[in-house]
Amino acid sequence: MSIVAFQGVKGAYSESAIYQFFGAGTATLSCRSLNEIFEAVQTGRATQAILPVENALVGSIPDAYELLMEHDLRIQAEIIIHIQHTLMAAPGGKLHELKRVRSTLPALNQCEKFISRHNLARLPAFDTASSAADLAAHPESDLAVIASKLAAEIHHLDILEEKIEDVPLNYTRFFVLGNEDPPRAQRSKTSLIFSARHLPGALFHCLGEFAERNINLTKIESRPRRNHPWQYLFYLDFEGHWQDLPAEAALLGLLRRASFVKMLGSYPSATTPHTEAKLSDHVSQMEAI
Repeated sequence: MSIVAFQGVKGAYSESAIYQFFGAGTATLSCRSLNEIFEAVQTGRATQAILPVENALVGSIPDAYELLMEHDLRIQAEIIIHIQHTLMAAPGGKLHELKRVRSTLPALNQCEKFISRHNLARLPAFDTASSAADLAAHPESDLAVIASKLAAEIHHLDILEEKIEDVPLNYTRFFVLGNEDPPRAQRSKTSLIFSARHLPGALFHCLGEFAERNINLTKIESRPRRNHPWQYLFYLDFEGHWQDLPAEAALLGLLRRASFVKMLGSYPSATTPHTEAKLSDHVSQMEAI
């Protein structure tokens, strides 16, 4: 039986992503930290783990990429979920009675217009779902929480408003991690980490291996290398499977030019859900302003 580890308490957006990808009956394992989800798979407590890696509004999650560097789990799939924030209160709570709202700082920032319109004091918290769990355990009539709809359902809180985010085009990308490589898919994406040599044009020549073979890069980001001051690692995604002939040639070229290369995996490429419809709605909203 599959058991999928995630960071957070029951009702976290990561758990919503698990149910979206694997199905509603999937067994999940709540972990206190991102590092623990890697350990859960490596020790056999879980068969797979789900790792949030970037958000369309706030960018990459640095700790996630550090952990991908430090551990040897393989990326088996990517998931993109539409983040829709829900305002919830203790049973019987009313919107007009609220004075405070608690959530993570990114969630509070993403719902700034709604919060300001209702004159709510912001209470930053470490986690969205744990905020919901705390409110369920210690109800306060003037306090609300912003979290996922799943969190409200799991912790038996009243939903006061849905889709309260300022920007509708809010998506988070997750990796499904495991010990094995996934079956080859028709549409694949590959992720890797490399370090360029300290020479003029080194990065240009590394990336040129992909450009020369008409391979589309979908992400490139640099991060400082731990315990190596002023050295940087480059996290790169490209369209295609590493066993495609052009990709194989590009990777061989990269191995010759780079000082370090680590493959994270080739996996089925996900599509952003309802992108065109949401973009149309957003454009209509902008035109109406």
